[in-house]
Amino acid sequence: MKYSIRISLVLLSLVLAVSTVVAQDQRETEIKQLENAEREAVLKSDSLLLFNNLWSPDMVINTPANRVGTVDGTKMQLRTGKLNYASFERIIEKITFNENLAIVMGEEKIKPQGNQENAGKLVTRRFTNVWMIKEKKWTIVARQATIIKVD
Repeated sequence: MKYSIRISLVLLSLVLAVSTVVAQDQRETEIKQLENAEREAVLKSDSLLLFNNLWSPDMVINTPANRVGTVDGTKMQLRTGKLNYASFERIIEKITFNENLAIVMGEEKIKPQGNQENAGKLVTRRFTNVWMIKEKKWTIVARQATIIKVD
């Protein structure tokens, strides 16, 4: 009797652990897809996707120019060609979940073009994006990017 209870508890623990890993993997896959969609939307200057779906209206940004900004300022930069990239690569190194937040950290490599600072050069920066889920929808609520190298 005691043996079967122990086996049942071990099996229950195993099932709970596996279901937690599967749920974590599904959220991680979703965030990776959203990160890629956000990267592509910035690369294509797709303001409709960014403003209405991926960026929270309350998003705050610590910009690569070492200024704290808002989504409204970022909208203006996008509309005036200040976020105009010939290429944009994002390498995700870590995704951490904390209740309704997903924290994504890694490296970005961009090649600005047009009238931007560092146009034509390869800019490497470290980034952090903070996603929040509300009513089953993830949006970026905070972002930080720091330039670490310009080639």
